[in-house]
Amino acid sequence: MAKFSYRMQNILDIKLKMENQAKIAYGMANAKLMAEQEKLQKILIRRAGYERQSRDLVSGSLNLTDIRECKRAIDVMKSLQRTQMMHVHNAEKEVERKRAALNEVMVERKTHENLKEKAFEQFKQELLSAEGKEIDELVSYSYHDDADSAQET
Repeated sequence: MAKFSYRMQNILDIKLKMENQAKIAYGMANAKLMAEQEKLQKILIRRAGYERQSRDLVSGSLNLTDIRECKRAIDVMKSLQRTQMMHVHNAEKEVERKRAALNEVMVERKTHENLKEKAFEQFKQELLSAEGKEIDELVSYSYHDDADSAQET
């Protein structure tokens, strides 16, 4: 029996490798986004703690140095929060770029897999056709042999 050989198998293999690399890059970008979001969450928690501390300082006996220090800490946290929000936004953009790249590579791979399936179907049709011709030849040969031997007797 004939063996099916896809002539563009090396391209399909490359597409598979590219897809795996794109999946890894997407996963790494996603992990970075999660880390940046976690940092932002910690900053928000720290800022809320400083704001709570500031309210407590104002409601109790007034110590201006502690109040100013707490106010500065809140301002620093606000600045850190804005900066971290920019990092999160950049990480989100990167994740979206990696997702789009992964999607594109997956479409290319699926296209090549579909081409391979069509080539395989064509190969099977050619095999069936060749088999049919062989059977016809055998039947034709047998018929002529039987007809020839019947005429001789």
